[in-house]
Amino acid sequence: MAEDHGYFGPDSVSWQVHREVTVLFGGARALLMQAAHPLVIAGAGQTGMFERDPWKRLQRTLILTYTLTFGSKAEADAAAEKINLVHTRINGIDPVTGKRYDALDPHLLLYVHACLVDSALLFEERTVGALDDAGRQRFHEEQMLAAEMCLVPREIIPPTVPALRAWLADVEDRGELLVTDNARRVAELFLDPPEEAEWRPVLRGVSRLAFATLPPLVREMYGFPLGVVRELGVDTALGATKLVRPFLPSRYRYLAPYNVWRRRQQGKPVPDDIERARRSLGIRLGA
Repeated sequence: MAEDHGYFGPDSVSWQVHREVTVLFGGARALLMQAAHPLVIAGAGQTGMFERDPWKRLQRTLILTYTLTFGSKAEADAAAEKINLVHTRINGIDPVTGKRYDALDPHLLLYVHACLVDSALLFEERTVGALDDAGRQRFHEEQMLAAEMCLVPREIIPPTVPALRAWLADVEDRGELLVTDNARRVAELFLDPPEEAEWRPVLRGVSRLAFATLPPLVREMYGFPLGVVRELGVDTALGATKLVRPFLPSRYRYLAPYNVWRRRQQGKPVPDDIERARRSLGIRLGA
């Protein structure tokens, strides 16, 4: 039987983008953008995220999200089902704005999705640079399937990358964004990661890149000014990452599920540490 590579597979742009560790770092930017929407972060607060090991909750969310890309079809379906089941329970009145929130609201779901796509493409461009405009568009179109699996109606997703980014800018222009106390708590998770966080020293630097690459208004809301000197430092750090990345060992360059696939393609055994990392990413949901 042919191996089940899920809904995307090795030839997809989604694998090409999501396999990169440096693109994963862009997830911090996406989370900061998502947290800056008060109705999105109100839902996270309802789950008790900030009271019960928030770092592990972020890790579980990451596990499920990456399983949509790298899992088999059954595993991806199971991950989407878990995400959607959690969302059915999240609704209420935001105590900050007084507005009603619902995690199944298509507008909020699209905002969360758009932040992920925009951040992945930004960090791919700044730290990898393999995609041209056509490749970025293909990634966006592939990720529409992942969005649909998480109940975003395809018909409301802007059809092109520029349109998606314009839609995000419109959300900002309409005054929907607000950095609340819960959003600042998310920011603190990256600025001062807990002791149990893997790659804790690296995360401190990643968080600063995440803040620096936020849309200017959102960055200002978080109180992270970007002067000339800091901007130069960020450009230098991202440029250095792009130069060094091709020379990194695969375990530091690629995510574990992609490394597992590469080794098996080469007929090599999978080391125990990679298998553990693979399981930690939830690639075997049912096993």
